[in-house]
Amino acid sequence: MDFEIGFTDKDITPCGGMALMKKMLEHCNLDAFISTLGLPEPESNRGYKPEEIIKSFLVSVWCGANRFMHTEVTRQDAVIRKIFGWNRICGQDTYKRFFGKFTQEKNQKVFTLMYQWFFRNLRFDNYTLDLDSSVLTRYGD
Repeated sequence: MDFEIGFTDKDITPCGGMALMKKMLEHCNLDAFISTLGLPEPESNRGYKPEEIIKSFLVSVWCGANRFMHTEVTRQDAVIRKIFGWNRICGQDTYKRFFGKFTQEKNQKVFTLMYQWFFRNLRFDNYTLDLDSSVLTRYGD
């Protein structure tokens, strides 16, 4: 296998595909939807908007974070900050405080709205259902 090894002065990130993820989130208009959920607002003038917290958390999870501590990896990634246009990314304590504000009632309300939004925007108009003959003979025409 022949391949070339070289150096570049471009910024790189170990998390590939983040530019595509940004386009997907923009296409879904996630910010506008999140702003309708009535999420807890920051109590500080330096606080993050709920939209930023949710999006940066999603980015961290899609980059492999499975604990709050792992979000610190994407927090330090300058390329991810540049791709998404963020000056800074939340730290683990921000996520813990934000998600700690949720009660069972708030969780139920928010996730019901999120599921409704997701399935309303999911398009199934270009899929086919392939059945083999055994299904037709078993259940009839």
